[in-house]
Amino acid sequence: MTRGLFVSFEGGEASGKSVQAKMLADALERDGHDIVLTREPGGTPLAERVREILLHAKEVPLSSEAQVLLFSAARAEHVREVIRPALSAGKVVITDRFFDSTAVYQGAAQGLDPAQVAAVTSFAVGGTRPRRTYLLDLPVERAFARRSGEASRQWDRFEAGEREFHERLRDAYLRLAAAEPDRILIVDGDRTPDAIAQEIRRDVDPLVQAVRLRGGRTIPPG
Repeated sequence: MTRGLFVSFEGGEASGKSVQAKMLADALERDGHDIVLTREPGGTPLAERVREILLHAKEVPLSSEAQVLLFSAARAEHVREVIRPALSAGKVVITDRFFDSTAVYQGAAQGLDPAQVAAVTSFAVGGTRPRRTYLLDLPVERAFARRSGEASRQWDRFEAGEREFHERLRDAYLRLAAAEPDRILIVDGDRTPDAIAQEIRRDVDPLVQAVRLRGGRTIPPG
């Protein structure tokens, strides 16, 4: 039996998911929980190198199929080297993106067969799934408005996609949430970070309490 808690954050570009993942990790750590905050692609030395290729080496053309395989290779290492050991130790694992991103970005938005993407993903994660996924939902026009304030930033391979691509992303995420309502909670991302964080805390606190009852790790104060 897994003693820890696995939480993932998902959403389109500029949705605020990375901010919320960090806010939740900081809040739970202040409460004495043993936290692992990680990200995808990334989390291990190999996965971080894959991240550089996937996101930032835009001069390297990558087919949608190659993207799925690279993301899944990084994820397989991430699961086995970081996520599973932490969960077995009773820790709370919070990841900024997990397999839903591949289903959406490479599957639905790029037109790959969902069943084939799911099969590769299943092989990579081997049954390791988040107990809760927070989907930060934001209308695309609001996301683009947020991005306009970061004109000097270098956008990665996916952030630089056209508006239609981002509309497909949002639609695919919402369909995923409708298909798995027990796991995926849609969170209105068009609010202040504090308001969003409060909603997430109300939902996650009972799950964290269950970890304590199972003997999960907490850190004594002081």
